[in-house]
Amino acid sequence: MRSSSSDRRRICLFGAAPDTGNLGVSALCLSAITAIARRLPQARLTVFDNGWGVRPASTSIDGRDFSYELCGARYSRRFYRPESFWNMRVCGWFGGLANAGARAVAEADVVLDASGGDSFTDLYGIDRFEAVVMPKRLALESRSSLVLLPQTYGPFSSDRIRRTAQRIVRSANTAWARDRQSFERLRELAGEDFAPDRHRSGVDVAFALEPRRPSTPLSQPIDSWLKSRLERGRRIAGFNVSGLIYNDPAGSARRYRLLADYRRAVTSFLVRLLEQSDVNVLLVPHVVTPPGHYESDVDACDDLCKLLAPYGRERLAVMPPLADPREAKWVISKLDWFCGTRMHATIAALSAGVPTSAIAYSSKALGVFETCGQGDRVADPRWLDTEEIIESLWCSWCERTATKERLAAAAPGIVRQAESQMDDILGVSRPLVESQEPNTNGNLRLRSTEPRSTAASF
Repeated sequence: MRSSSSDRRRICLFGAAPDTGNLGVSALCLSAITAIARRLPQARLTVFDNGWGVRPASTSIDGRDFSYELCGARYSRRFYRPESFWNMRVCGWFGGLANAGARAVAEADVVLDASGGDSFTDLYGIDRFEAVVMPKRLALESRSSLVLLPQTYGPFSSDRIRRTAQRIVRSANTAWARDRQSFERLRELAGEDFAPDRHRSGVDVAFALEPRRPSTPLSQPIDSWLKSRLERGRRIAGFNVSGLIYNDPAGSARRYRLLADYRRAVTSFLVRLLEQSDVNVLLVPHVVTPPGHYESDVDACDDLCKLLAPYGRERLAVMPPLADPREAKWVISKLDWFCGTRMHATIAALSAGVPTSAIAYSSKALGVFETCGQGDRVADPRWLDTEEIIESLWCSWCERTATKERLAAAAPGIVRQAESQMDDILGVSRPLVESQEPNTNGNLRLRSTEPRSTAASF
């Protein structure tokens, strides 16, 4: 059941900024906006990003424009700026005052928080963790309903960080995990406060992201490859290289405790693929930050392309940076096989039924792949050495036909689940009922009229 056109629910979306250059985070944003636009077309939506001030925005959903607003929010020590989380937090204690972001949170019927899908952890440093936690604190202190969208929880390296995560999970109106492993960690964090109606198991919302043909023609030779694939069955293998790992091999090996040499594993596997098959290889950047940025997938792909040129220059190409994750997914959906390190690059492939492997440097990938019955396609360089990574990928490539058949059976159900869970998350299956207690049907509740006992602990 869809909401009526008179529903003017006020919604805030954090942890899915569309301007990070990370297409995975943008995919979360567009997936959430699409779900809201289809179910609550009259909703007043505020999407928090890294920009300045409040700005109007719109996107086309099913041929119709859906308008919302962007509002800057940053973990910044420039406390005087309204975009600073600290400024927003202080203003929020007084109902928002003159701070538009704090006021939007205070007036929201629900605050959705995606944590970038996998950033509710201190794996990426304390500052990143604090930036991810701040919106949750704002919502809880404003007594707005906080809903943690399907995501990964942890890992946490210290008891202090873990206690913070526990308080948030136990205080949220609803917390969703995006796979069974994440759900078990969510259950542990909830502890004795675990409640099946509030702590839910789901799938990543980006599984429902719909591909969209790129608005501008793809560069040569990619366009001709796609045509020859259709006309003559010439295969295309896609490979996403993470700039985060590739651009700083020594630092990433130390930071993530990698046993395998990521650069050598990627390079050696692709050399083998070029030498032992006639496949075309498309390198797919999924984080399109400016050149020279430490996370740039584009820089990593360009460097790799130069190294591989002697083994088949005419069979190598780098996908041009695309700002829209729907367009990137369209390209990925046309491939015969895919391997990625960026989580949402692999989700784009899995949801499109493309045989997929992952080189994973944390546990987040395994749970998502197991959701699709593909847990054996995750090669983890923390536990496997370089040669074992190469062999795992080669096995995946050789068994792609059987994998495609298994995905054809599993992927459509996961996509349907990603769609149906948004009915529960947005509370459109049944009317909202205002209550001071967690409801029993999984829908959102309106803001409580009493302060949460745990909010003060933040």
